Amino acid sequence: MRRPAGGRGARALTPTERVRRLRRRTTALFALTSAVGLVAMAAFAVRSDDARWRDQLDRTMDGDTSWAIGLLETGEDGRLDTNALAETMGTGCPPLSVLSAAPSAAGTGDPRLVVEHAPARPCLSVPAADVRAVAAAAVRAGDAAAFDRRATDGEPVRLFAMPFFAPDAGEGDPPQGAVVTMTATSDQAADHRRLFWLVTAGCALLVAVSAAVGHLLSGRAVRPALSVLGQQEAFLADAAHDLRTPAASLRTLAETALRGETDSTDVLKRTLRLAEGMGRLVDGLLTRARLMSGTAALAREPLRLDQLVEAVVAEAPAEGHRVTVRAEESVVDADPDLVRRAVANLLGNALAHGHLPGTPAEVRIGVGRDGSVTVEDAGPGLPPEVAGALFERFRSGAGSTGLGLSIASWVAHAHGGTLTADRGDLGGARFVLRLPAAP
Repeated sequence: MRRPAGGRGARALTPTERVRRLRRRTTALFALTSAVGLVAMAAFAVRSDDARWRDQLDRTMDGDTSWAIGLLETGEDGRLDTNALAETMGTGCPPLSVLSAAPSAAGTGDPRLVVEHAPARPCLSVPAADVRAVAAAAVRAGDAAAFDRRATDGEPVRLFAMPFFAPDAGEGDPPQGAVVTMTATSDQAADHRRLFWLVTAGCALLVAVSAAVGHLLSGRAVRPALSVLGQQEAFLADAAHDLRTPAASLRTLAETALRGETDSTDVLKRTLRLAEGMGRLVDGLLTRARLMSGTAALAREPLRLDQLVEAVVAEAPAEGHRVTVRAEESVVDADPDLVRRAVANLLGNALAHGHLPGTPAEVRIGVGRDGSVTVEDAGPGLPPEVAGALFERFRSGAGSTGLGLSIASWVAHAHGGTLTADRGDLGGARFVLRLPAAP
């Protein structure tokens, strides 16, 4: 048997979870793209700074070695004379060393270098092998050479060698030797490290800001989809809540008719009334869904609120319960179908939960001239644990889904009114629905 993708026990994601996962992936992609661009720019900036400070040092040391080469002389015997160099400029700081290449070894291979001059007390001291290595590189290449090394005390230094030629050298002749100088690079390296960490911290901060901005933008992008999904789930929940009772009544009627316990004509009439009621419920749910999605407007009209409440009480299944109505003439500007549903939900809630087990409910309904409907019962009152979230979906706390009160609250706010709950004079709950009066 083929196993489902994701392994045993894998749960299919809901549409809302898929949208949220898409948001997280979009945020990660946005942050990753920003990080790649910032890292590339940071790497370019760090490499450019590294090359810049080395080039500046090389330019300075090139000037020192060029001046030193101008002071070198060649005696009548062809030997190199460094006396003028030693007498004219101090060669201890920056350290200047002169190495000559043996004629037999110059030009090709590793030249055999002889130290013609070295400072007695240089301000920087490096191993002699490093000085010979950079000089040999310059002689071989016939051009300047530079190495990064460490002094004998561990300080980082940069060695620079410039080759020089004999006065009578022709084109293609090998160098006569090389002048080597050096300089400490600890300050430049420290500045470069500070730049590196500054750029790294800046990149990390920008990536974090980019991720936050991406998360915000992706949230705004998926918000309409989440809103539509939430409305769809609310519609399905409300439909299930409102259609459960008439569907159960239809089933009871069908079972009664099959057993032959009642007149078929009466069953058909009751079935027709239930079907009509279910049709009205479906129309109301669709209207509510359209209103919540913004695709339709409230069908406001002047409405006799007292007559509507009396009609709702007359149609309510209140057998065995006592419902009293005190209504004053009241005209409101509202949608009749939605207000009817809101009042019916409040009355149904009072009949279902406004009495102790085994005792009939006592419900009082009042309609005021100001467009208010008060539904009061003699039940146990509102549970303290749900008092702050009474009108939220699935939060009634009394064994029901709580959709009836949430729908009534939505109807009130859709009309610009309010729905409040507190303790009534009968000891139970009291709900007050207020609607705007007609002008």
